[in-house]
Amino acid sequence: MCRATLRPVEGNVETLARENAQLRQENVELHRERVELTKRIDILGEQLAWLKRRFFSRSSEALSEADLRQLRLFDEADSARVDQAEKSQTLVHVPEHTRRQPKRQPLPEDLPREEVLVDIPEEQKHCQCGAELVRIGEETSEKLDVIPPQIRVIRTVRPKYACHDCEGSGDESHPAVRIAPMPPAIIDKGIATAGLLAYIVASKFCDSLPLYRQEKQFARIGVELSRRTMADWMIAASVACAPLMNVLERRLRSGPLLQLDETTVQVMDEPGRDNTSLSYMWVARGGAPEAPVILYHYAPSRGAEVARQMLGAFEGYLQTDGYEVYDRVCEGASKVIHTGCWSHVRRKFFEAQKSSSKGGSSEVALSAIGKLYIAEGQRKIHRDPQQFAAERRRLVEPVLQDFHAWLQRRASQVPPETLLGKAVNYALVQWPKLLRYLDHPAITPDTNACENAIRPFVVGRKNWLFSGSPRGAAASATLYSIIETAKANGHEPYWYLRGLFEKLPLARTDADSLELAPFRITKA
Repeated sequence: MCRATLRPVEGNVETLARENAQLRQENVELHRERVELTKRIDILGEQLAWLKRRFFSRSSEALSEADLRQLRLFDEADSARVDQAEKSQTLVHVPEHTRRQPKRQPLPEDLPREEVLVDIPEEQKHCQCGAELVRIGEETSEKLDVIPPQIRVIRTVRPKYACHDCEGSGDESHPAVRIAPMPPAIIDKGIATAGLLAYIVASKFCDSLPLYRQEKQFARIGVELSRRTMADWMIAASVACAPLMNVLERRLRSGPLLQLDETTVQVMDEPGRDNTSLSYMWVARGGAPEAPVILYHYAPSRGAEVARQMLGAFEGYLQTDGYEVYDRVCEGASKVIHTGCWSHVRRKFFEAQKSSSKGGSSEVALSAIGKLYIAEGQRKIHRDPQQFAAERRRLVEPVLQDFHAWLQRRASQVPPETLLGKAVNYALVQWPKLLRYLDHPAITPDTNACENAIRPFVVGRKNWLFSGSPRGAAASATLYSIIETAKANGHEPYWYLRGLFEKLPLARTDADSLELAPFRITKA
């Protein structure tokens, strides 16, 4: 009886054990699935926050005061010093004060001035006693006025001479009628003066005014200038500037540092390509640190062959972002040392910090990178470049060692699909190149100077959208190069272009073109 009654129980135990094992396995799988789904939700949440910030928030990477206070929480040494200083100080009551009225800045002294006299009537210049009032002083005030662009016509008169006696028959080596040749002009047989051409070029490439808007502006003041005519003028001007561009190219590769960057541009009527295809505008910044050269270059591709062409025979430090093409280019150039950009590393951690509710790790990274830029402030203190480089290395190396150890720890803890994981992996991959900015005093931690040079093109692209032809894109590259190099050397673009277009037709040799370069010509 006992054995018979136990058999069903034993069967039930085995069945329950199998069911329990099956349920355990299902529970493990559900737990794993839940973890994966939670991770996926976090990643999608980050991506959504990043997209919303990109399209609806400001693009500046500057941190708010609240962000800066939050960063200080992750700097234990500085926080300890601040706490200690606060403890040692006694509270002092500061009484209320009256807010000072902001003071208006004086108008520039070099602006032309027109004096307007506002006087009392003559009958009020006599006192009640009968005596005549005496002027004892005056009060002056200045207001700023503007005169819209004025168009004038330069009429060139060339007298003609002839001999009434022999009518030129006695002098076969000279023409019978003699007249002075036309002064050389940037556009031969055209109506555009150097001033008009400089105004059109500066309006488009400095003020981002497309030619069709300039066409309307000229029409409002009574002058008809078609956009096609102005486009032809700019192409002709870029061709005339070819000797100066040769000077800039040689100067570009003469310094210890060359920075490269690129951005997209849409160009119409490219051979063998659709009008919707994207081309690229490359920008290089180099030359002497105190007199830099900025060179634009249009190319249909973003390949390594274009980067090699921009690099040429350069020897020194090449500083770029993490685009892998630059690695391939530097592998084939033995005398080029590839240097990374800390700004791009910082940007990735900034995006991770703004796109995630768990921003603690990103703030640790941002705090460490911020110390690198604090050390960069020593550049203004030390006049000797080598002394600055040594002091910078002394301040920065301990920070870099701690930051690298932190990156290695976080690489094994953070999912690589998240924005923080991508930022950590990017920093570790770029790490050997990121350290090289310490090797030379002319190198800064980032390529911001090159990015600032490409920004006017990006702003202009939002207005004119595309280039009408490859010739137009190449002309734009030439004129952007001249304008940005002039700005980098302290020149006001319009006045530099006006002087350049006046003197360029007179240049006959490379030495003449060199004297017209922005780093050689004086502001006067």
